[in-house]
Amino acid sequence: MHVDYYMVPNSPWTYLGHERLAKIAAETGATIAIKPMDLGKIFPLSGGLPLPKRAPQRQAYRLVELARFRDHLGMPLNIHPAFFPVPADAASALIVAANQNGGTAAAMKLAGALLRAVWAEERNIADADTLAALVQSCGLPPELVKAASSDAVQAEYHANTEAAIALGVFGAPTFVINGEMFWGQDRLEFVERALKQGA
Repeated sequence: MHVDYYMVPNSPWTYLGHERLAKIAAETGATIAIKPMDLGKIFPLSGGLPLPKRAPQRQAYRLVELARFRDHLGMPLNIHPAFFPVPADAASALIVAANQNGGTAAAMKLAGALLRAVWAEERNIADADTLAALVQSCGLPPELVKAASSDAVQAEYHANTEAAIALGVFGAPTFVINGEMFWGQDRLEFVERALKQGA
């Protein structure tokens, strides 16, 4: 079984589900294709709004849900991180570079580090020095930072975004199994069920 994992490294919901997805895949023997995407291009097509433009009621309830899931999952999460909103393109490209040069395991490890950096460690993932330090902390080659700006990486990042649009993806994280889409970390129970049924 296989999961296409559409994600962004600045999403709290992706952070809350990332390690759980990895665990589910390991337990079910499923493979993961990690696909960082550009929500800035997807939102205008799907009716989504950047957080500051959402209605006050939605913004307030988002904070309630973040705290609720943080406590339920026992994960460190600052609902008002020091560096958010934060541009995600450079970090997303870095994940793609890790995937191209080190495979899924390297990309998943780096993605987890980037997500923790925003939501648990008060770090700025739009900062070049921070990105380089996170690459080093994951034991990955420093050359990834330069590779992230390569044509091949940028092409894959664009292709991921176009594939997400074609599938009807509208938010992160989104998991696709055999053409069936599951949106949100709170749908991981259904992801696990689908993987077990298909095994």
